[in-house]
Amino acid sequence: MHIPDGFVSAPVAVAGAAVAAAGLAVCTRQAGRNLSERQLPLAGLAAAFFLVLEAPIIPVAVGTSGHLLGGTLAVALLGPWLGPLVITVVTVVQTLFTGAGGLSALGLNLINLALVPAVVGYPVLLGLRRLLPRSNTGTSLACGGAAVVAVITAAVLFTAEYAVGGAAGLPLRTVAVSTVGVYALVAVFEGVVTALVVRALLALRADLVRVAPEPVA
Repeated sequence: MHIPDGFVSAPVAVAGAAVAAAGLAVCTRQAGRNLSERQLPLAGLAAAFFLVLEAPIIPVAVGTSGHLLGGTLAVALLGPWLGPLVITVVTVVQTLFTGAGGLSALGLNLINLALVPAVVGYPVLLGLRRLLPRSNTGTSLACGGAAVVAVITAAVLFTAEYAVGGAAGLPLRTVAVSTVGVYALVAVFEGVVTALVVRALLALRADLVRVAPEPVA
């Protein structure tokens, strides 16, 4: 999912950087208004967890692979403002130290990995939570379903970005089939992992889950 240098044209990369900067500026401002001292160490631990979560590369097709994204889990635990900032830190660290994605495409990668879970995944999560039973299991399923939607959305957006400004010389159909196909499978796995992590935390430390169900009066 990380776009490397030279994969898209310079105008698309610049536009992505502008959109990412604007979106993350909003997240920073809103997170600053609501940030508590208790959330700071939690955000640090979450960043370390997501670095480990995204490390395994999963072979899912001939010549292609995928990895977990973790964005929806981040917004479920930390909210739609702080969650994207944590994923941003993780993405920047990966870009600088592991070669995952290029610096020129960092803006696009931040849109796909950090902002899509907040803009798409979080509203879907809240909608599913209203439809499902108000319980730990219902909330966990809502988080898992939202994770599936967010990952597939990010994969489709990745393909659209290449369609607008692809510069790698690969046919659009090849990019679309490989990316969406691979991440459709990754989305299912991520949904399961997200639901299981949220369910475990709700059972052990519900105070660490931003979207934890409110007790029935």
